[in-house]
Amino acid sequence: MSSSYVPMVSPALLWLIAGAILCFSEAIFPVAFVAFMMGISAMIVAAIALVIPSFPIQVILWLSFSTILIVGSRRFVPKQKALNSTVGDAQEGETLTEIAPGKTGRVLYEGNSWQAICGDEKLSILPHQKVYIVTRKGNTLVVLPEFLDKG
Repeated sequence: MSSSYVPMVSPALLWLIAGAILCFSEAIFPVAFVAFMMGISAMIVAAIALVIPSFPIQVILWLSFSTILIVGSRRFVPKQKALNSTVGDAQEGETLTEIAPGKTGRVLYEGNSWQAICGDEKLSILPHQKVYIVTRKGNTLVVLPEFLDKG
């Protein structure tokens, strides 16, 4: 007669491990402190699990604490700076493809290829031309050719 012993891990220890994994994952894959806040919430629930043994209640508490901490932490996370909106302060890029009047093309900006459109819908910009990034609309850069600055 063989008896297999399966050790039971306490819910508090599981919440503590989950919290540590979430906090550690924030260091590897930064997501604006979301994983970190969820990890902190799990650690708080680990302490509460010592008093409240009901797992469904623990999950509800974890979800509640996570939501409160994530929403509350938004005021401390700096907003991303938008691209400059004037040509004088604009950042530079280079066209990879032609940007025909009113059409989109590709621009090399900060080492990445971006979809771009000319700010003047009547102008055409040739490939390998220096451009100024005026603004961004979603994932599309609005650019102006360098020669407009010299006029």
